[in-house]
Amino acid sequence: MTLSSPSELRAAPTITNRTAVAALVIALLIAHPAADEGMWTFHNPPTAAIQERYGFNLTTDWLDHLRLSSVRLNDGGSGSFVSPDGLVLTNDHVVVGQLQKLSTAGKNYVADGFYAATRAEELKATDLEINVLTSYEEVTARVVAAAQRAANPEAALAARRAEIARIEKESLDRTGLRSDVVSLYQGAQYWLYRYRKYTDVRLVFAPEQQMAFFGGDLDNFTYPRYDLDFALVRAYENDSPVRTQHFLKWNAKGVAEDELVFVSGHPGSTDRTDTVAELETQRDVIYPYSIQVVKRRLIALREYAARGSEQARQASDLIFGLENAQKAQTGEYNGLLDPKIMSKKMADERALRDAANRNPEWRKLYVSAWDDIARAEMANRRLYKLQRFAQLRGSSLAGLGVTIVRYVKELKKPDPDRLNGFHESQLQSLMLSLLSPAPVYPELEEVLLADALQESLEELGPNDPFVKTVLAGRSSKDAAAALIRGTKLADPAVRKQLTDGGEAAVMASTDPLIVAGRGIDPILRDITTRIEREVTSVEAVAREKIGQARFAVYGTTVYPDATFTLRLSYGKAAGYPMNGTRAPYKTTFAGLYDRSASFEGKPPFDLTPRFVEGRTKLELATPLDMVTTNDIIGGNSGSPIVNRAGELVGLIFDGNIESLVGRFVYDDTANRAVAVHSAAIVHALRTVYGASALADELDPPR
Repeated sequence: MTLSSPSELRAAPTITNRTAVAALVIALLIAHPAADEGMWTFHNPPTAAIQERYGFNLTTDWLDHLRLSSVRLNDGGSGSFVSPDGLVLTNDHVVVGQLQKLSTAGKNYVADGFYAATRAEELKATDLEINVLTSYEEVTARVVAAAQRAANPEAALAARRAEIARIEKESLDRTGLRSDVVSLYQGAQYWLYRYRKYTDVRLVFAPEQQMAFFGGDLDNFTYPRYDLDFALVRAYENDSPVRTQHFLKWNAKGVAEDELVFVSGHPGSTDRTDTVAELETQRDVIYPYSIQVVKRRLIALREYAARGSEQARQASDLIFGLENAQKAQTGEYNGLLDPKIMSKKMADERALRDAANRNPEWRKLYVSAWDDIARAEMANRRLYKLQRFAQLRGSSLAGLGVTIVRYVKELKKPDPDRLNGFHESQLQSLMLSLLSPAPVYPELEEVLLADALQESLEELGPNDPFVKTVLAGRSSKDAAAALIRGTKLADPAVRKQLTDGGEAAVMASTDPLIVAGRGIDPILRDITTRIEREVTSVEAVAREKIGQARFAVYGTTVYPDATFTLRLSYGKAAGYPMNGTRAPYKTTFAGLYDRSASFEGKPPFDLTPRFVEGRTKLELATPLDMVTTNDIIGGNSGSPIVNRAGELVGLIFDGNIESLVGRFVYDDTANRAVAVHSAAIVHALRTVYGASALADELDPPR
């Protein structure tokens, strides 16, 4: 693998006057990461900062072992190998979608949990993909050179995407590994990440959701917590468990307060380097609409769930996810409404702009970028509603028609010219999802599609081209009924026939979702073209300039925004001030029973029969959950917490309420990552679940 720093690609102009030096000093004071701040790439770890703060030296071998033990679950979470036989530890809430897909009206694995006492009993997930980052190399020079030859921002965007597709396909053809080019530092760096991919993933263990999510939405994003939010799956290859030398050894003792710990995981996305103009768009436009959509969808789902027990089971996973999203988005939105946070973002931006503006070379290269983004954001605000509501939403079944229509069209094009999502390097993952045998619930799909179409009608009006095409003179309810009841796309065999048949089969199809897909695809492409011309292409160039300015001023002492790629964060196990008192760094099983009793065992603080009956078997002083100062966000769910020895001591599953503004800023005084303690997992397996053999695989007797 090739590791190179930004300075090897472009030399930063020197500072030529005292004013610029003063500006740089101010900028560094503002931008220097707070104590335990940062989601760092494994190719630029904060080695010096960790050595200075904690006296620990990160070695290449230590980092490589942790990287190769860490996994990404493409359902949206993280995990880690915890045995040489392919056993992967993650969260129950990360695999709850797979549990739902495996469940039936007669067997609810979400509510009841699951345990495979033997390998033969392990259940294959319907469409779960696990990735392990095996290597990486920087490809910035190649991507930037391709874009620089373009005549305008639109052409530069197309050239950049085409070059990325070429790089990914070359790597895929050469190595056979999943190959993704990742944009970092606002497009100032591009890295090629190669992943070993596993698509035969089998469920081994999951607790009852009530114990994984004890306290329900009331306790979500809070602390102290008492959740047993873990699950175990096993990766297979050639119908045998994966044998790996890289896995995390278990340490059931955990860590002491103030002890150094690390989190290795895949944070989804952050917006800490966004410009003020971009943040204002989120505050004034995007978040209000997003929260509105979630609230409306929850109403539709709850009404559907009230129809009966089976409908409640079908909707439970979606309700769970949307309640989580509502609480998270509300917290993030409140952060943007906080004048202190916006003032800090303005000060950070002003410091960087001033440092660039006072150096003649930097001023020429970079300073116009902020104004370019501000202009593009005006267009983004104007177009956002169209972008958001001119699409088939709500129903996962309804979206399959457009995907199939696009698939057969895009495959006829040269790979660099295809829409993102349809490049050669992406097709295996696309087909895993597109041909998934996961169950489809037509009644639920119809309800969700009808509600989404009605919302699109209300937001865009009856004369909007998308609305007119989809509704075709019908009410939203009637259109949804015709589309869902008439389609055969719920059958994966039908989907395969269409994709195998190519454009001829799709053009000849009378399936209503395919017909609708053919009708709206040109409309959606026109919207995309307009957004790319007025927003995306302009901001891509401007963001790259700001990223380069950041390097020129700060060097490599800053970390990039999260991109659902592997990152390392460091911190310590630590409580924090809360409500006039102090939250402890750990909770215990005794606290679980006390919290349940304090609410008289009423939902969502009720205990499952196993825990009611198993109370006398448990050592109640055993730690259950814990908090650390590690910098995390959504996507880190399922990430391992390791100690200096690289041993697993905890499992990330949440952040506290104070962490929700972490999408934009980090404050280590109260921002905490919430985790299941390593002791709780093996103790519960042995005493409550009768799964000693599984506990021994995690933590072999010594």
